This record gives sequence, C-alpha cells and structure tokens, in this order.
Amino acid sequence: MAKQSEGGFKAFLKRKNIEISAKRYGIDALSAMAQGLFCSLLIGTIINTLGTQFHIGILTDPVCTVSGVDYTVGGLAMAMTGPAMAIAIGYALKCPPLVLFSLATVGFAANGLGGAGGPLAVLFIAIIAAEVGKAVQGETKIDILVTPLVTIGVGVGLSAWWAPALGAAAMKVGTLIMWATELRPFMMGIIVSVIVGVALTLPISSAAICAALGLTGLAGGAAVAGCCAQMVGFAVMSFKENGWGGLVSQGIGTSMLQMGNIVKNPRIWIAPTLASAITGPIATCVFKMQMNGAPVSSGMGTCGFVGQIGVYSGWVADVASGAKAGITGMDWLGLILICFVLPAVLAPLINSVCRKLGWVKDGDLTL
Repeated sequence: MAKQSEGGFKAFLKRKNIEISAKRYGIDALSAMAQGLFCSLLIGTIINTLGTQFHIGILTDPVCTVSGVDYTVGGLAMAMTGPAMAIAIGYALKCPPLVLFSLATVGFAANGLGGAGGPLAVLFIAIIAAEVGKAVQGETKIDILVTPLVTIGVGVGLSAWWAPALGAAAMKVGTLIMWATELRPFMMGIIVSVIVGVALTLPISSAAICAALGLTGLAGGAAVAGCCAQMVGFAVMSFKENGWGGLVSQGIGTSMLQMGNIVKNPRIWIAPTLASAITGPIATCVFKMQMNGAPVSSGMGTCGFVGQIGVYSGWVADVASGAKAGITGMDWLGLILICFVLPAVLAPLINSVCRKLGWVKDGDLTL
C-alpha cells in the first residue's frame, strides 16, 4: 500500500513537472534568477549612472510618481528587481502562465521584506511558491482563481515569515566586515575585499550591506577591489566560453551570473577570490584607495562603473573640502590597476593553474 502511494506521488510530481533536484533548484533556478537581477536592478543602475554622468535629462528626470515617490527610467527598472527575479525563477521551473504571472507579487514581497538578503529570500520563497502553485494548477474548475490565490498566498506568507530573518542573516556578513575594519590596513584589505567580493557574487546584496554599514574610506576601497576582482575576473577568465556578451554582462553587470556554475563546480570561484585577496591589500597599503562617495558604491564594483564613479566623486568632494590637495596620477593609476588591470591578469593566471590541476575544465564557466 505504501509503495502504491509512493508511486502515485511520483506520478503526480511528474505530471506537474515538479522535479525536486539540486540541478533544478541550485543551477537552473539560480542561473535564471541572476538574469532577472541583471534585467532589473543592474540595468536600472547602469541607466541611472549614464543619465547622471552624461547629464541626459530623459534618464535623470522622473517619468512617473507612485505614492509620492518619483521614479526615473532606471528607478522603475530597479523597483522591479523582486518581480523580475521571481518570474525568472518560475520560467526556469517551467511554470504554467497563471503561476508564472502570480510570482511577480511573490518576488516583490520577498525582495522588499528581505533587505540585504532580498535575492536570497526570493530564491527560496519563489521556488516553494512556484512548486505549490504548479501542484494546484489545473486541479479545480475555478483554476483562474485558485492558482493565483494559492501561489500568492504561499509566497507572501513565507515572505512575511522568512524574508526578514534571511535579511538579518545576510547582514551578519556585516559583522565580519566591521571587525575587519578594525585591523591593520594589510589584513583589513584582504578580509574586506574577499568578504564583500564573495557577497557580490552570492545571491545577497553586497551594495545593501555596504550601505547599511556606511562602508567608506580605506575599507570602502578594499570592498571596491573585491567586487571588481569577482566581476572582471570572471568576465575575462570566461571569455573563451562566453565571448564579448559574457565579458560585458559579467564585467559591467554581475558575477552572480556564474552562481549556477559555482554550484556545479565551486573550484571556479578560487581564481577571482584569490585575486581579491591580492588586490585588496594593494588598494589599502600601496595606493591607499578610499571610497568617500556614497557607501552603496563600495558594494557595486564595476556594475555600471558605479564603484569607480563613487571613488572619483569622493576625490572631488575631498578636494572641494580641502581634505585632499588634488587628484593625482597615482590616484588614477591605482583605480585603473585595482579595478581593471590586476583582476583581468590575476584571475585568468590563477585559473590557468586550476586548469592544469584538473580542477577547472572547458565549459565550466559557460553561461
């Protein structure tokens, strides 16, 4: 009787296309979520940066006002981060239309309530809501009511229950960062660079963590170095597999696009992480690179070049206040080396050693 029941349950899951596996959830869903993040938060950030730096009115002027909040084009894209990630996850899980469209609400709730852990909350909650929605879809004669109600109900309920805790867990990373800021510049550079860089690639928000901590100064410079090592490192060392599209999407988008591949082979993460451990102390001890712009920029890396613009705006502010005599050639050399040149050289070099050891193979970095 038990075997018959088990067989019936397996048949039900197969009929509903519910595949409980590490590949479906840890690779397919995670990879799709990264694309959703790119098409919302990161594209919005790039649009805002272009508008601000080049004084493009159509990109800096509000296009609409919702509940008293003005939104630019980029702001609208950024506001849709949660829905975009959740719908991307639903697409990867092969959700039917009613479930897929209902995930927009789920993603908005999970991301909004999750804070710095918003993307992580969206990942877990959207998967569960999607699978429950798929399970009930087509089982009643009033499917058009039941499926959205169940999908949204489960998703929003779990968001209220889990998302704040996941956000608090993500902010625990901040405890390590703040501890590291009290160390001497060399060790601080290594630890902050590695931790923030890893956070940038993980499905948590390194930018939100840096903003919440008010991470600026030398520690902010180390954070920028770590983020750039991950983004530029992955972009350059995977150029053979992903070409120019991969170079751009990872280099000025997000290294989180590699999370699905990291789940399959964690050793591909060695090269950019070691690169960040090298560039961090070079930033703090050799070039004394500081992030005195907006703290959120410390966790953005080369995404839309927000990290570099943040460093530059900090220089300008320091010169205006008299804290800095002027912007020097050494400042520019440090910024270019730390953010672009060294990650582009170190990560592929370290990865070539990993390849020789058989830890990384052709295709491991293919997006």
